[in-house]
Amino acid sequence: MLLTYANQLTILRMLFVPCFVILLLYGYPKMATLLFLIAGITDGLDGLLARKLKQKTALGSFLDPMADKLLLAAAFVTLSIPSVPLALHIPTWLTVLTISRDFLIALSALVIHLQTQHSSFPPSLLGKCTTAVQLVTVAVCMLANFDIQLARDVFPLAVYSTLGFTLVSGLHYSYRSVKIIASYQVADAKKRAQNS
Repeated sequence: MLLTYANQLTILRMLFVPCFVILLLYGYPKMATLLFLIAGITDGLDGLLARKLKQKTALGSFLDPMADKLLLAAAFVTLSIPSVPLALHIPTWLTVLTISRDFLIALSALVIHLQTQHSSFPPSLLGKCTTAVQLVTVAVCMLANFDIQLARDVFPLAVYSTLGFTLVSGLHYSYRSVKIIASYQVADAKKRAQNS
């Protein structure tokens, strides 16, 4: 059964993405914030259901991080647009860095897979922390529409924490990619030496 309850929740979270963007663009930040919180709850629930019901699937392990990345990318891009009526905006440079990191990681994974057939790329602790601080940055930016002063006090810390984790985790993923390719080349060289 591919579409388990957990997978259905993940797909629902993906469907929230365009709704979230539309609400922001048309000036309903409070409703968008509520939708973002619901998406966060479904993110926790789908993992819990998959474990409790023993319904972990290959599809779920692919869809879940994709749903997270879609929501985060959509949030960062939309919240960076100056014309969107919001109390705070995410700096454009942070959005560019965040999306560039994710693009480079995906590109590296594709290159590694094509060259080595390596297909397991579990997220590192740094990667998980980066996603967490990115979510906090979006949440603080959204919550500014309810309490501008509190958000303004916390927002710079969230922004620069995201910058730090984005850069460090990007370098860490690059290091892991080089190690995977190097270990494949060593194994391939040994195999050729044994066959010659």
